[in-house]
Amino acid sequence: MKKHKRVVVFGIFDGVHEGHRALFRQAKEKGDELVVLVGRDEVCRALKNKTPRYDERKRAELVRQEQWVDDAALGDEDLSTYRVVLKLKPDVVCFGYDQKNLREDFERWAEETGVEIETVTLEPFEPDVYHTSLLSDEREGGN
Repeated sequence: MKKHKRVVVFGIFDGVHEGHRALFRQAKEKGDELVVLVGRDEVCRALKNKTPRYDERKRAELVRQEQWVDDAALGDEDLSTYRVVLKLKPDVVCFGYDQKNLREDFERWAEETGVEIETVTLEPFEPDVYHTSLLSDEREGGN
């Protein structure tokens, strides 16, 4: 019998767009179940130096409604701890093309803690159009 394969992705997901949907679709292709870990409001402020438009619970709710997503959960309150990953026990963790630093941090943590999880960087989907920072600039009247 084939083992059930759980896949996890991380992100803030402050308004889901086609780039996020492409990420979800690609990640889901890596396994049977996709769980999206939605970044906490405080983590967003720490990483991006801004408050998200939608609070963490609303962002998780919006992500959960997406076609490829089986479940969404809130990420850790502290950076680089990955306690939620330990709880979920995924087989694969997928990273967006623009999450190089996060992938390196995760792989360092996994090595230090002896956790063996496959990591994959997914392909971008029209990154010049569907990057959240570009869409945010557009909404705010920027370029």
